[in-house]
Amino acid sequence: MSDKPHQNLAIIGHVDHGKSTLVGRLLFETGSVPEHVIEQHREEAEEKGKGGFEFAYVMDNLAEERERGVTIDIAHQEFDTDNYYFTIVDCPGHRDFVKNMITGASQADNAVLVVAADDGVAPQTREHVFLARTLGINELIIGVNKMDLVDYQESTYNEVIEEVKNLLNQVRFATDDTTFVPISAFEGDNVAEASENTSWYDGPTLLESLNDLPESEPPTDAPLRLPIQDVYTISGIGTVPVGRVETGILNTGDNVSFQPSDVGGEVKTVEMHHEEVPKAEPGDNVGFNVRGIGKDDIRRGDVCGPADDPPSVAETFKAQVVVMQHPSVITAGYTPVFHAHTAQVACTIESIDQKIDPSSGEVAEENPDFIKSGDAAVVTVRPQKPLSIEPSGDIPELGSFAIRDMGQTIAAGKVLEVNER
Repeated sequence: MSDKPHQNLAIIGHVDHGKSTLVGRLLFETGSVPEHVIEQHREEAEEKGKGGFEFAYVMDNLAEERERGVTIDIAHQEFDTDNYYFTIVDCPGHRDFVKNMITGASQADNAVLVVAADDGVAPQTREHVFLARTLGINELIIGVNKMDLVDYQESTYNEVIEEVKNLLNQVRFATDDTTFVPISAFEGDNVAEASENTSWYDGPTLLESLNDLPESEPPTDAPLRLPIQDVYTISGIGTVPVGRVETGILNTGDNVSFQPSDVGGEVKTVEMHHEEVPKAEPGDNVGFNVRGIGKDDIRRGDVCGPADDPPSVAETFKAQVVVMQHPSVITAGYTPVFHAHTAQVACTIESIDQKIDPSSGEVAEENPDFIKSGDAAVVTVRPQKPLSIEPSGDIPELGSFAIRDMGQTIAAGKVLEVNER
């Protein structure tokens, strides 16, 4: 682990626009892929008469390993700049992207949107930008890739920028602070070093713009929210709930409440890495002991918060969802399993209130009869048993969820408002 602040970075964009070559190039240029691995791929590439492909190979081999289910050394997915160390939330496929975006561990703070100069905005470019917006990504850096294929022409670059700006404006992304960089992930132009091929461009390289991203503020001033992963009984201490602090601060001596179990008490001790600590902050995985709470009083999926500002428990909630894959159609009355923070609760979609146009975010239809793969909608949801969840506008860390059924993630969404029970 590095002493630098950490950022999760998603690399998004249309399928053939060069995402994996760019990831390979970033890892290569920052020395994150060991030299011998590059050498090995260079030899392999030259044998196949494809000299120069070595870092695309790095990524392709990882992709292949992934498909074969071989464990990939996570080091391949991390790289440093002067200011940050980044973990790449690798998004090989559209569906994985959404799944990765929703599971808390890989909640991306920022994203690089890759758009090929020879192709411009493509269907998945639109969907990814819409999803990034829906799922709360703050900053986008746009890499206009494959500049080598359009002879590094400034006019082509400007046309693509206009196209992307229109798209960003449609989904209400602030375009004023968006950085655009003309790159060739394949040739290396403007990734780590300024390129002579784009003498007309005087902005930052891609690595410089990543280095200049604003530091994400840990949500310490929000109220405490700590979803419970497990509950242990430890001799000499008693009942110890374990979980990760998502927002706020957990202090020894705090009066806390667990919802929806609706029990509470005073925090006696907080432990991290087997050491007692006075407090825990966002991102910390902790075990803690609360006076008067027994093992059967609380369970996984409960959320711990301050006794005077307890986590909200939904009777129903309104949410915006994006359907990724469903074999048929989704209608009112459908009851799949919602995965929100550590809770998994069957919930009924009571009504489909609006269908949203994913390319613009505008309402396309009021009270549609059904929604299907590719649709975005606002729905009203009724949990089948108590569920603690928050509006993503108030506490984004507890406001997003995935919907699973038949062993796959079929939709994702964020909570707009909670009607408390």
